[in-house]
Amino acid sequence: MNQEGWTTVAPSTIAFYPEDDSPQSLDAEGIKKVINDFKAAAERALIIGYKVIEIHAAHGYLIHQFLSPLSNQRTDDYGGSFENRIHLLLDIVKAVQTVWPYGLPIFVRISATDWAEGGWNIEEAVKLSAILKQQGVDLIDCSSGGLVPYAKIPLAPGYQVAFAERIKKETGILTGAVGLITEANQAEAILSNGQADLILIARASLRDPYFALHAASTLKEDIAWPLQYQRAKI
Repeated sequence: MNQEGWTTVAPSTIAFYPEDDSPQSLDAEGIKKVINDFKAAAERALIIGYKVIEIHAAHGYLIHQFLSPLSNQRTDDYGGSFENRIHLLLDIVKAVQTVWPYGLPIFVRISATDWAEGGWNIEEAVKLSAILKQQGVDLIDCSSGGLVPYAKIPLAPGYQVAFAERIKKETGILTGAVGLITEANQAEAILSNGQADLILIARASLRDPYFALHAASTLKEDIAWPLQYQRAKI
């Protein structure tokens, strides 16, 4: 234990690929800096006019590394038990909430499962989502994987929707569905069936910058075009 009561954590030997450099475990000051950096990022987002923010806790990024027992081998208050592994994320959410106005949404993106034995799983994701709801998070963006290279992911259209559906039904928190949702009718069916509250489109929008307009046309919805496009419609 050091003078601040922290357990010394040995450097990690975990690397994504064997040939990659091994990461170092954050010490107490490093964890404080990460928490403050998220807070500062939220402050900057507010200053420039953002109305919603999302904390990325998925896909092998730092917060996910703390959540999963495959990557988190710490022996202090941030490692070991489920409660300890979610500690960093909860601290970050609390810090962000001190600067982010009440009434503006906060989303949290998680990997609902690592798709690997002994890793983070949907049961833990449900427990975490319930806690985040109590803490005031507005929506869970339900993705998966990204932590280990040997994950066995059953890719198929909408393959992650079941995670959004389960978290929504078991916790009552709003959820967003992602993952190979590429067609307007597919997205509309997910919402109509109550499997999620929001569809987050990424790659489909990169392939088709007018995805929203084309989807509206497919669904026979009349939406307002940007003013700059009015003459181009004629």
